[in-house]
Amino acid sequence: MFKLAALSINSKRALLSTLTATALFSVASVSSAALFNNLPTDQDAELSVGVNVMAVNSAYDLEDNTEIRVLPGVFYDNNRVYARGAQAGVYLHNDGTNQLSAYAQLSGSEFDPEDANGALQGLDKRKSSAAAGLTYLRRTPIGGFRLQAATDILDHSGGNTARLTYLAKVTKGKLTVYPSFGFEYHDEDYNQYYYGVSDQESANTGIDAYSSNASLNPYINISANYDFSENWAGFFNQSLSYLPNEQYDSPMVDSRTDATTTLGLLYKF
Repeated sequence: MFKLAALSINSKRALLSTLTATALFSVASVSSAALFNNLPTDQDAELSVGVNVMAVNSAYDLEDNTEIRVLPGVFYDNNRVYARGAQAGVYLHNDGTNQLSAYAQLSGSEFDPEDANGALQGLDKRKSSAAAGLTYLRRTPIGGFRLQAATDILDHSGGNTARLTYLAKVTKGKLTVYPSFGFEYHDEDYNQYYYGVSDQESANTGIDAYSSNASLNPYINISANYDFSENWAGFFNQSLSYLPNEQYDSPMVDSRTDATTTLGLLYKF
């Protein structure tokens, strides 16, 4: 008879992560079948495609803490499905006040030991991953409140995250600004993968072994869109996340903050 207790820790983590992701998408599929017909399609939805230039300022102890990335950008929302940069999803319910959706997006940090300082070059590589989950948004007269929960579906960390966010919207002419702030929860598996140092890594490098616990990270984000013309728009985003002691005390880290600045140019069809 199959017993979970007989599995290794990594096998348990992979199985639980897979089961969680499967459950999320099963719920999404069933809910979508029941509720999708109640969601009118926005026939005037615009597709915007373009290019984003990102400056990622990592908290890791690297030779150069700022990495430049160039990525495609896609924005689309027809009230049934949506794409926003690195996130894509499907609405399960949307009545104008309450919004429930299932989504998938890029997730996690990247640590390349070739770019690290000193003995950190002997550590293992940490890869970014993909997460899938559910998000609930409540719109109010004073702004939106959003709750998200997701799991690592590629099992790089095998971890789970959750995020509570307050969002606002300010429009003036062709400029629209979206300020937001909140807290993000990272469980022990997530933090151990991205910030922990194993006993084997410690033996290979001389760096002290480090085990991390779950953490709660405060963060702030500001996005803005500016319509240059009927078809062209500019996009800006600045995010800043504060590392609590569970992450900052890692020997892999030399900064209290992770920051990403994004500039984009979009063409609207």
